[in-house]
Amino acid sequence: MPHTDDDVVDQILATYDTITVVGASTAPEKAAHRVPVHMQNHGWRIIPVNPKADELFGEKVYRVLADIGEQVGLVDVFRPSEDAGEIARQAAAAGATALWLQLGIVSAEARKIAVDAGMLYVEDRCLIIEQRRLGVNAPN
Repeated sequence: MPHTDDDVVDQILATYDTITVVGASTAPEKAAHRVPVHMQNHGWRIIPVNPKADELFGEKVYRVLADIGEQVGLVDVFRPSEDAGEIARQAAAAGATALWLQLGIVSAEARKIAVDAGMLYVEDRCLIIEQRRLGVNAPN
């Protein structure tokens, strides 16, 4: 079992080939658009979750996590910290095994829910920064 945040980051990026992005944005200037595109360009499949879009990154968009008709592994969150607890609950209900809160998003409630559900958990870290630091692409 990982013992530091860096260990968890390493494990997540080495394990998951699909990233479910809650709060994926249609606006190219936003991090919630740029980060999924970057990760997709490095081999990860993106499953976007956004209540107002139909397609993003060449993928079908789901309104909520519960609508996704396949196993959810890694959930990446681009929503305000105050929304993170509810998203963590939804992720746990969907059977997610990892929860990642992007840079600037911190939630003790989300951490407790994720840990209690047995999920790997990262908060206040950016997927692009960590992917570049580790120099990795999606696992095959």
